[in-house]
Amino acid sequence: MKVKGIIFDFGFTLFSFENPSVEKYMDCFKRGLSKTIETLKKENIFKETDVVIDQFIKIFNRKRSHAFKIQRKTKEEYPTSQVFETVLDDLIKDGSLKIENIKTELYEDLAEIYHSCEEEEWKPYNETKNTLEALSRIEALKIGLISNHPNHKTIKNLLESNNLQHYFDVIVTSAKFGKRKPNPDIFLYTLKKMGLEKHEAKDCIMVGDEAADAVGANRVGMQIVLKEREYEFPYEREITIPNVIKIKSINEVLNYIS
Repeated sequence: MKVKGIIFDFGFTLFSFENPSVEKYMDCFKRGLSKTIETLKKENIFKETDVVIDQFIKIFNRKRSHAFKIQRKTKEEYPTSQVFETVLDDLIKDGSLKIENIKTELYEDLAEIYHSCEEEEWKPYNETKNTLEALSRIEALKIGLISNHPNHKTIKNLLESNNLQHYFDVIVTSAKFGKRKPNPDIFLYTLKKMGLEKHEAKDCIMVGDEAADAVGANRVGMQIVLKEREYEFPYEREITIPNVIKIKSINEVLNYIS
């Protein structure tokens, strides 16, 4: 098929998380939160034995859990940096923290630190680089990426550390855009950033691994290629969209582009 643009999902499409489980994710986030506490100590926002640290942990976990539920229900993104900002703001307002004028950059740094343990686990599939290289040689083909991730810098770091960022004309995350897949707006926004019009969606492919990818792409009229997952996850939805192409390896997408 003649294709003008191709958009990839990130996790379990281009990158794999080794031996994923809810427990492993939670451990990553627990370690990440511990690292943010050490950073707050270095910034003299927390003291070494400060009782406010326990409050910070409880409030953060509660707000992060609430944000996750809201995200699933509304498809609105709640960036991790914003969670840190509201947590520290609450502690300042109730008098638990005696500090003023926290710089915006600190919230962004805390989000990056929080997700740093997660960064250690994501690795590109063996076929990812060669597939992107082959696609980059196709004249006039635009290549984009959409990730439902609450911290844009994490995705950027992973692409850069694996020397893959230069293959993409556009990198969009829900953290930056404010909405998550399958909301059609994030797909249309990405296509526009790629220099493609709404009516050209039919000439574009979305490559993903889950319902959010397929449903959102279908809503805007894109063709859909789904990579089969090695693992099953909770909250998965069955995909009943017709004419979905299924592949086992990411390099198989090359068979559907002329």
